[in-house]
Amino acid sequence: MRRKPSSSADEDNDGSIAEPPQPNHDEKKKTFSTAKYDVARHSDTLDRRKVEKALPPTQLTPGTWTSPSKSPSSRKDSQSPTPAQADERMLNTRTRRRFGTRSPWSCSLFTLTATLSAVVLMLFILHSFMTQQPDSKGCDMYYTRSLFFNFADFDTEHTRFASKYSLHLYREIGFDEDPKVKGVPVLFIPGNAGSYRQARSLASETVQYYYNTVQQDKEALKAGATSIDFFSVDFNEDFTAFHGQTLLDQAEYLNDAVAYILSLYHDPRRSHRDPGLPDPSSVILIGHSMGGIAARTMLTMPNYQSNSVNTIITISAPHARSPVSVDADLVRTYQQINDHWREAYSQKWASDNPLWHVTLISIAGGTLDTTVPSDYASLTSLVPRTHGFTVFTSSIPGMWTGADHIQTTWCVQLVRPIARSVFEALNVHRPSQTKPRAERMRAFKKWYLAGLEDTAEKTLPHKEPSTLLTLEDQSNSINPAGKRLVLRNLGRSGKPKAHVLPIPPQGIPGQKKFTFLSNLPLDESMDVGHLDVLFCSVLPLQPGHSAALFSMDIDLSEGRAGSTRLACKNAASDQISLPASYRTSVYPFDKTPPFSYLQYDLEDLAEHQFVAVVDKASEPTHAWAVAEFSDNSESVVHVKTGLQRLLVFGTRFKLPAGRPLVMRFEVPVLRSSLLAFRLRMGKQACGDEAELFTPLLRQYLSEPHESRFFVNVKEANISLHGIAPFMPPPLRCQATSNGVILQFWTDPTCDSSIDVSLQVDVSGSMGKLVMRYRTVFAAFPLLIVALVLRKQFKLYDDSGVFMTFMESMDSCLRTSLPLLFLALTFLAISLALSSAATASTPPTGWLGWGSNATESAVDYTKNDLLLGSQDPSFWFLVPMFGLLSVGFCIIINYTALAIISLLQIPLRMSAVQRAGNKRETAKRTSLPAFSATSPKRRIITASVLLILVSTVIPYQFAYLVACIVQVATCIRALRHTRENRSETNHNFYNYAHSILILMLCVLPINIPVLVVWIHNLAVHWLTPFSSHHNVLSIMPFILLVETLTGGKMIPRITTRLTYVTNILFFFLAVYAAVYGVTYAYRLHHLINCVATWLVALHFSDNDISLSGLTRILEGNNNDDGDGDVKKRP
Repeated sequence: MRRKPSSSADEDNDGSIAEPPQPNHDEKKKTFSTAKYDVARHSDTLDRRKVEKALPPTQLTPGTWTSPSKSPSSRKDSQSPTPAQADERMLNTRTRRRFGTRSPWSCSLFTLTATLSAVVLMLFILHSFMTQQPDSKGCDMYYTRSLFFNFADFDTEHTRFASKYSLHLYREIGFDEDPKVKGVPVLFIPGNAGSYRQARSLASETVQYYYNTVQQDKEALKAGATSIDFFSVDFNEDFTAFHGQTLLDQAEYLNDAVAYILSLYHDPRRSHRDPGLPDPSSVILIGHSMGGIAARTMLTMPNYQSNSVNTIITISAPHARSPVSVDADLVRTYQQINDHWREAYSQKWASDNPLWHVTLISIAGGTLDTTVPSDYASLTSLVPRTHGFTVFTSSIPGMWTGADHIQTTWCVQLVRPIARSVFEALNVHRPSQTKPRAERMRAFKKWYLAGLEDTAEKTLPHKEPSTLLTLEDQSNSINPAGKRLVLRNLGRSGKPKAHVLPIPPQGIPGQKKFTFLSNLPLDESMDVGHLDVLFCSVLPLQPGHSAALFSMDIDLSEGRAGSTRLACKNAASDQISLPASYRTSVYPFDKTPPFSYLQYDLEDLAEHQFVAVVDKASEPTHAWAVAEFSDNSESVVHVKTGLQRLLVFGTRFKLPAGRPLVMRFEVPVLRSSLLAFRLRMGKQACGDEAELFTPLLRQYLSEPHESRFFVNVKEANISLHGIAPFMPPPLRCQATSNGVILQFWTDPTCDSSIDVSLQVDVSGSMGKLVMRYRTVFAAFPLLIVALVLRKQFKLYDDSGVFMTFMESMDSCLRTSLPLLFLALTFLAISLALSSAATASTPPTGWLGWGSNATESAVDYTKNDLLLGSQDPSFWFLVPMFGLLSVGFCIIINYTALAIISLLQIPLRMSAVQRAGNKRETAKRTSLPAFSATSPKRRIITASVLLILVSTVIPYQFAYLVACIVQVATCIRALRHTRENRSETNHNFYNYAHSILILMLCVLPINIPVLVVWIHNLAVHWLTPFSSHHNVLSIMPFILLVETLTGGKMIPRITTRLTYVTNILFFFLAVYAAVYGVTYAYRLHHLINCVATWLVALHFSDNDISLSGLTRILEGNNNDDGDGDVKKRP
């Protein structure tokens, strides 16, 4: 076959100048492989630059890829261009020389600088996250001797998930090995990929605590405490956090399990329960991670039995929002669950609230939990304070440390208060097996909260006097009014001694409070111990009457006349444990015995006249005690400063020399969870021998309840979980946080001032961005890629040159990206101001509903947009994450280039081995770059894949296959481009590579659901997903990828339809930035629309017919012209 002249191909479709047709009628049409051979031979004999210089622009060698052809009339018109057309074609020629054959690895200095800046910033943030302001781990491991009984009869007759899930009963070896139920049912629910064996530590603690303590406590047994039957569910380590349907399946199974558990107590063969007690009608739920969400979902399911659940304790559960938003069902399920709970608690009457009897407790691990942001554990937008609260592990008395996601299941310091709180909430004499809701809430607050909260309940006003204290002048010392009581070396007198403080009268100017601190525990029974604190009133009793009226008689008068009798209440039940703070203290969770602290407002002591501190030590000790009445005006300080001033200059304040025992500094502007501060405290100037204790600091946030303690304070890292990005606003009845509170306990005997400074920690603050914004990288990179593709298509439609990804990136960095980031920054400021204005507006008029504050018009989705920030001070996050996304996309681009280059090396080596001589080399170069697969085979392959998607496999699997096929296409395109360096070859390779980058950016959104599907196959659960078999969600990708496998370059658009491509990519970029983080699953469908448009453009070059479909699937464009035609060899 004779070779057609190299300039005979129609170049006008590529933006080049067409050559007049040569009158050679005997020559056959030129094949795709012949064109490739011509270019290869020219490359071997001529220097390309010389050829381009020698030939006029109309005789430049055309590309060898199949290019869209024009009608003969259009080529005829191109032979006589107008002056305007000539200028435009000259400009196109210059554009081709600038962009057409540039290496995809090339990078401008400007782009390189931006990339390096993004990489350095990213490394700095990751380094700050891992090393700056780390919390110390103080959890101790719990060891058990576990025994699980599986309920094999809980089969398909009870639940349709019996073949996938199972139910187990825990027993402790050496304590209780009986498989029969006998106590109160408690069900443990594991979380995402969790095991039913995670219940071992908590279940073991309940067993041991019952047999070692509760069983010997007659008062507890009388109050309704009994043993616990601890059940656990085996979910086969399902990935609940990725898939909404899996969450619903688990909730349905759990309701079936609860019904089965309750039925066990009705069967005499399965129960050893006292027949005189009522059968249980409800089960206590304890959920870890997503298990807590499954517990809340149970109450919204159709198979939920009313009142079968009234107590839910969750650990590290993301209540406020979904941890990821890659699945539409998961986001929708979260919204339905939260709406159900909000609507229930918005009812005016308790009879209309199906959740009125339910208590919900959320325990968060804090900063150490790097699996789920602890901000998401907040209940302020879901449950009123009367029915639940959120508490951090660092607030729990005796624990005082954070815990990571897995530690919360076996941490000794955590499982103990949980087990004790459950026992205190029991009442086996009621069918619900629990106490009323208010009493349960009181028990949970006692065990989980620090007791220092403004709303903490005191038991002293509700007690009756139980102690008769008889004093004589020589056995006691009465402190003058207003003077502090300081006791050192308790027990020096060798006998009991009482120290009395008169209580100030009510109504005096200034609010006063009583505070007491000691390193000895207070004894509630008063028969052991060394220290008692009593609140007393004068009691005019006759001698001999004390034994009949009081359970305890303390006579310090030694029978002398003229003694004073006081009727007293013991304050030991209100004592608060604080971490011990000495010179040797390092962490608050050290094994040092804690301090005992009491705090009362003067109103709580209205019926009392004296405070008696009784030293009962019989020998000298190193113990001490401090008690005083102080004015709130002296102990409470409001730090008045703005956030901007605090960030720039910090703040300083001073603890005065004559300060009270406790001082409290309120910083209202410090509420953001994105900020970290460093507090520095001067030395407490007093001798080491005279010092009672070193400064103790408590950082406190009221909503949610988060306390962090710092002992022996010199420096402290201040960070909190306050106002966080993307968090829904609180219920209208929930007061917003008043900022962080810094509470200092200092030795009042050291009569010297202490300087305190608070400065922002920039490095620590950058590390806080990781947990709050890690999902941003599922959306913002798509913004960058969309704009890059928009630029590539615009230039291609204008000049016929499809420039490389990096060239387009460089152009976008200089033009469109800065403008878009600027617009998004102003949008972020506007959204933050709107959110802040809505939050600060009190309910007024008919929108407030007057009698029902929770039923107001609260927009719980107002913080879902963009970066979800509620503070305009964080406007800089938009351009910063934009820069990080640019670097991220460039890294993905070069990684893809490297992988494609490495994978095409074996292909080139095998081709060289096959080419043994020049003849074989010529034969090799005559082969087409893309073997034209049979159209029938392609149609069958695509049809089979679509049928599988509609029946068995999720479309995410087909998307992964499409990505792999696209990688193969890029490998072949790169190989052919390197062998035949022409403009059209470069165009196709750049186009295929950019489409691959676009698909890779969406791949992380599809992978989680694919992981769930593979896991279901592994556990032999073959039920197809009902929500992931829409063939329309994958068909455009399959058609586009199949088209590209044939080497089909997308046609240029010279009409106004080019604006459609431009608008599609621009809309994709804006939507990815504004809604992508909260609704990441929608990004797949948006790109699916883009793929549909690209497929339509490919089809636009062919007649809409079966023959046209066959040609485009084959990669053949056989029109009635002289354009290139690709044929099978």
